[in-house]
Amino acid sequence: MKTIEPIQKTATITAKLKLNVSEDIKAPLLETIAAYTKACNYVSEIVFESRQLVQPKLHTMTYETLRADYGMKSQMAQSVMKSVIARYRSARGNGHEWALIKFDRGEYDLVWNRDYSLLRDGTFSLNTVNDGRVKTPFAIKAMEKYFTDEWEFGTAKLLFKNKKFYLHIPATTIVKEYSLSECTDVVGVDMGMNFTAVSYNTKGKVEFHKGRPVKEKRAQFAQTRKELQMRGTPSSRRRLKKIGQRENRWMNDVNHVTSKALVAGTGKNGLIVLEDLGGIRGATEKVRKRDRYLSVSWAFFDLRQKIEYKAELAGKNVLAVDPKYTSQCCPKCGHTDRYNRDKKRHTFKCRMCNYQSNDDRTAAMNLHRKGVEHISTVASQTCSAESGAQSIAP
Repeated sequence: MKTIEPIQKTATITAKLKLNVSEDIKAPLLETIAAYTKACNYVSEIVFESRQLVQPKLHTMTYETLRADYGMKSQMAQSVMKSVIARYRSARGNGHEWALIKFDRGEYDLVWNRDYSLLRDGTFSLNTVNDGRVKTPFAIKAMEKYFTDEWEFGTAKLLFKNKKFYLHIPATTIVKEYSLSECTDVVGVDMGMNFTAVSYNTKGKVEFHKGRPVKEKRAQFAQTRKELQMRGTPSSRRRLKKIGQRENRWMNDVNHVTSKALVAGTGKNGLIVLEDLGGIRGATEKVRKRDRYLSVSWAFFDLRQKIEYKAELAGKNVLAVDPKYTSQCCPKCGHTDRYNRDKKRHTFKCRMCNYQSNDDRTAAMNLHRKGVEHISTVASQTCSAESGAQSIAP
């Protein structure tokens, strides 16, 4: 039997640490965050007007002002330029029109072992604008695994949110990934609102992750927000903000639980096949007005991101495919017809062979089939390449 040799690659996730900041260093950190944010907005205006995204040229245009007027140290000035350039390039890469980007979140980028470092006493040392380096302990609960030799830290972000300081650290580790040609399990995953996710694997096992309770709770959040917005008082606005944060935390937890179960349920060397829902927002024009909020705000992309990084850490592959016809195509005979699917009843019945099933289960089965076809294509291309290399070998 052929031995499967894993491929080594790196995976990066963001470790979010809460800093236990004492009162004596709170002011220096807030001052640094404020100064850094103002500096970013200054450079952002220069970039917007000049459309200059080359750092050496931007350095010539902004460096002296950053040092003299914004109190940036030499290395901080470089970080400001990198932060602004990265934000504009990200916006352009996502297809957004050229527009002025404002930094209003309040954050400070720190380079590992230059602006922040981990000391032997278990505290972080952070660089500030006017007070040198300050030390602060942090909450390590549930984050212990990142503080080992297996993980390397990158440029972090210091945030001040809800009167608390957080350090978001990109942590990178080496993971093992197996070639698609050696895949032993293909799992098709259909994401939706009636069911958060429905999976179908190589052994024919189906798992439903219920979405109706999520849908109902989100409707309750929406009704509460509507009532608070109608009041329009200062206290209602404060509560409105808290409600939104509470909903985000809850939805984030739902997606964590779902993605963890999906990745854990995928066999070794597995391939998870998802729908590429990149155009989901544009599709809202075809949705009834009363249902648009639910459709456009459902956290499909967040769930996909969580599945991808968890699969990456587990050495499993993820494939995003075109969702076209996945709910209209019969997984048995291949007949495709829009009337095969009854959206209201969430059922599927093939008009050709009379195969019947749940429409989300059918979509998961079709995604599984697309994954199997993709693996076959990759395998045939690999064989062709190897045979071609052998034919030209001396």
